Amino acid sequence: MTEKYLLGIDVGTYSTKGVLVNLAGEVQKSFIIEHLMDIPQPGWAEQDADNVWWADVVKVCKNLLDGSPYSGENVLALAVSAIGPCMLPLDRYDRPLRKGILYGVDTRASEEIDQLNQKIGEEEIFKFSGMALSSQAVGPKILWLRNHEPGLWKKTEHVTTASSYIILKLTGEKVMDRHTASHYMPLIDIHTLDWSTKYMDGIIDISLLPRVAWSDEIAGTVSKSASIETGLKQGTPVAVGAVDALSEAISVGAVQPGDLMVMYGSTAFFILVLPKPTPDPRMWTVAGAFSGQFNLAAGMATTGSLTRWFKDQLARELPAEQAYSILYSEAESVPAGSNGLLILPYFSGERTPINDPYARGIIAGLTLSHERKHIYRAILEGIAYGIRHNIDTFRSIGGDIKRIIAVGGGTKSKAWMQIVSDVCGMNQILPELTIGASYGDAFLAGLAAGNLYKSDITNWVKPGKKLIPDISAHDHYSSLYYNYLELYQKTRGIIHQLGDGH
Repeated sequence: MTEKYLLGIDVGTYSTKGVLVNLAGEVQKSFIIEHLMDIPQPGWAEQDADNVWWADVVKVCKNLLDGSPYSGENVLALAVSAIGPCMLPLDRYDRPLRKGILYGVDTRASEEIDQLNQKIGEEEIFKFSGMALSSQAVGPKILWLRNHEPGLWKKTEHVTTASSYIILKLTGEKVMDRHTASHYMPLIDIHTLDWSTKYMDGIIDISLLPRVAWSDEIAGTVSKSASIETGLKQGTPVAVGAVDALSEAISVGAVQPGDLMVMYGSTAFFILVLPKPTPDPRMWTVAGAFSGQFNLAAGMATTGSLTRWFKDQLARELPAEQAYSILYSEAESVPAGSNGLLILPYFSGERTPINDPYARGIIAGLTLSHERKHIYRAILEGIAYGIRHNIDTFRSIGGDIKRIIAVGGGTKSKAWMQIVSDVCGMNQILPELTIGASYGDAFLAGLAAGNLYKSDITNWVKPGKKLIPDISAHDHYSSLYYNYLELYQKTRGIIHQLGDGH
């Protein structure tokens, strides 16, 4: 009898990863591919649906299922997560009409946000959607397409997101998880978690959107054409899946009310599991992965992408394979406070809790005595202040945080993780295995196929190290944190004026 495994694939901002996992949660094989995010102009962020998203999935499948020793026959079920929420228009043949417009890091639809707020009313949108419109919302991006690319809009027969496009390529089915759909505001009713015709006029007919479902439901099965391309067996069940951050939360066991997942990736993303919605205009109230769950979610615009920018632009002479370890080591030698430097990490605007697409990065306090190491540490501290800002906001609106689980590529730097714990004054749990969203996808695949129960996640996720804040460092950072908040407030007008000139 052929041994069966679960396949999870995650298409992230800068890489795609796939894992084959047995039913006990043990990884048998993994594969990763790097790719790029296109930034054609300031405030824009795009990726090619076929040449990045789908091509990566095909490459991952072919590598994992190349016969040494696994093939498509070994895959019991699969699930896919991807960056989101995105906006991808398709023609009548389900072909992409342009590159996908990405999640909140793409701020091009600011004018459309203003248009919808004026037309519908900010209070009404918040009441209906559970969130205020921001760069994370997809409705304004659809309106942007109508306003700025009318030729493409006339050809648009379907609008989808990254994970849903991959499901379409795999199964021929058009389906979107409810967590992602929650961001397609003002087209979805947060109270019913279904599409609504109430505010669709002037944006899009909801018949052009995928059906919605929970992450652990079956979306469809692998089609004949997808089987030929990927090596997967035709008829293999495919789960609805999720956005990468939600799968990441599942991958580390953040599935119970009070669990807060902090994902350190190209952006920082936060998911707090709740039994009921707690709407607040500063944050995102969205559906959870499973029926009966809600998430209070949040996200910064630039975290790992900011450290990558620094490496690529200001540390080019460092060997590529050692660059980050050198930079983190240098930063660790700098005392808390970076010798008087303070950075606002708003290099692509900012999402929560300020929701300001016109915000920009600031490096304050520079002197001729500062070196590369001081600036890099100040970047890490600036991101940590942003994380504290989000956590403080969760608590201020009644989010009951019982434990914080850290995950993502950034957790590889214990120096950075300690800075965050010190700034926030909080414990962070680092699971023994932090494989990433693809691992959560494999678990979703097992749930959808009926081979796992939700409680099995406790057997999959092994407890690891707990980071405890240094009280003296926390006290020092607390005074600087209020400077951080004040720096934005006092420079906001100037920064907005500078942003007008791009």
